[in-house]
Amino acid sequence: MNLLKDRRIPQLATNPRSRISEEFDRIRLNIEFASYEISTKTILVTSPGYNEGKSTVIANMALNLAVSGKSVLLIDIDVKDPSVHKIFRVKNTVGLTNVLSGQKNVEDVINQTDNARLKIITTGPVPYDLDALLQSRKMDELLSRSSREYDYVLLDSPPVLEGETAKIVAGRCDGAIMVLRVKRTEDEVALEAKKILEMTNTKLFGIIMNARRRSFFSRKE
Repeated sequence: MNLLKDRRIPQLATNPRSRISEEFDRIRLNIEFASYEISTKTILVTSPGYNEGKSTVIANMALNLAVSGKSVLLIDIDVKDPSVHKIFRVKNTVGLTNVLSGQKNVEDVINQTDNARLKIITTGPVPYDLDALLQSRKMDELLSRSSREYDYVLLDSPPVLEGETAKIVAGRCDGAIMVLRVKRTEDEVALEAKKILEMTNTKLFGIIMNARRRSFFSRKE
């Protein structure tokens, strides 16, 4: 699945008959199957490092789920390098950090997309105490409330090996999906990222191989 053509303007698969849409159909079916096995509402999507296509992947996952009839909330938690607002072309003046700091209510920061079933929360401004906010009761309340109100809550996380965000939030989610980029992600780096997620007691649902001739979603047992 070769999605990373231009990181500045990521590609959304809006044609349901396109090859990329078909690849995400398969990913969606894997996610839905996992939901039948165990309750799966909150999913963190990450990667070992930057420039592996995770934000493009999660945006397409969210859109595909919404097109299939599911209600989806996509939250950008990559506060220092946000992408979701660029992909969906919305402002990022207020967002997640404003909710966690008590400045805004959740309703105040939700953005509606062109698909009525898909809503997004952007990162908001960079706070000085980001790690503390992500570990706060308000973050837990946001995930709990969102999982009741939406079929799926997807979180676009920074890379596992870049900062503490993925380590803090992954264990608060039902599970995670890791995106690797073919011919870019080194095996040792991928294994290290996987090891870190396991140390946070995160259930790794699968791995998406980006930029290969055919997408590869490997479900982890």
